Amino acid sequence: MTDVVLAAVLGVLGGIALTVLLLLARRLARGAADLGSEGEQAALRALHHASLAAPHLRAGLSAPEVVKAARHLRVLLGSAAVAIVADDDTVSFDGATDGLDAAAVRIATRVRESGRRQVFPSQAADDHLEGVGAPIVVDGHVIGVVVAFAAPVRAALVRAAEEVADWCAAQVELGGLDASRTQLAEAELRSLRAQISPHFIYNALTAIASFITTDPARARELVLEFADFTRYSFRRQGEFTTVADELESIRSYLELERARFGERLRVTLQIAPETLATVIPFLSVQPLVENAVRHGLEPGEGGGEIRIVSRDEGTHTEITVEDDGIGMDPDALRSTLTAADDGLHVGLRNVDTRLRQLYGADGGLVVETNTGAGTLVRMRVPKSQPLNDPDNEVRP
Repeated sequence: MTDVVLAAVLGVLGGIALTVLLLLARRLARGAADLGSEGEQAALRALHHASLAAPHLRAGLSAPEVVKAARHLRVLLGSAAVAIVADDDTVSFDGATDGLDAAAVRIATRVRESGRRQVFPSQAADDHLEGVGAPIVVDGHVIGVVVAFAAPVRAALVRAAEEVADWCAAQVELGGLDASRTQLAEAELRSLRAQISPHFIYNALTAIASFITTDPARARELVLEFADFTRYSFRRQGEFTTVADELESIRSYLELERARFGERLRVTLQIAPETLATVIPFLSVQPLVENAVRHGLEPGEGGGEIRIVSRDEGTHTEITVEDDGIGMDPDALRSTLTAADDGLHVGLRNVDTRLRQLYGADGGLVVETNTGAGTLVRMRVPKSQPLNDPDNEVRP
């Protein structure tokens, strides 16, 4: 159902965008002095007010900001007043009220009961305003009602109110998709944190314990590194972080792994300073490093080298994690990245999925590997991400 809704919404948005482009093309063809016909100008004004109203509907019809949407919808409909009534009778009203709040609730109740649009005459001899109510329907349920008041209510307003109600339903559904995407991102972060916990924590604590009697100072250092690593990995901030913060966590992680591997684990870093402030998805590089240690170097007896590179690529920052370990069969890797859950390479698959969700189908990981030839994993993220704030807090 979600896919159908998303396709419908994208179709509507695509149609609107095409309409705007056609209008602008006609305007340019006529010359800069021609501002277009009266009908074209009216269409542009309607699209403008619809775009301004849309964000205020995404949080649901009971949200306080819905009143801002009502303001734009009143202008769009050309009515004396507009009310958006949620299913809990929360009223978001714009226009000259004159006691119309109660009338809006009565109209909404009748519309919810019938499930279809209705026109209502004025309630008193000295009241010249009539009303029209149209249901906002999502998944077959009336979740609210658009009520417009005018004197009189003409056929054009009745049709317009119904179209606006359908458009409001699409915006609420789109807001639900945004919320689902956020919940999915949070679930994926919880999955990564769960992956870190059992395997790495056991090994780290075992390594720390091995130094308690032979080298207490080293044990204390490792305890602090462990605290720093877990503090970062289980922090409440963010779907996003910076390259600098992620690398600091990786440093702690590798110090703990060196306690196990000793000289068998070698690390090379090549970090361009201008990339340190780049915003990246939280826990997107660290799982790649852990994958290199766990699946690339750990199975071999001789250990190996991990090379982490962050380079400036103009509009993007490119980050690569490379190991000279046992590698992997490319076909097996392809199956791993598309499998629902094979219990292996969970972090690699999780990071790839999140990158594609954020940056599009071409924004996922690029993996170069072969049996016995090591593995190189590459990710590219745009430098400019004004909507992705690394300081936002996520729910636990």
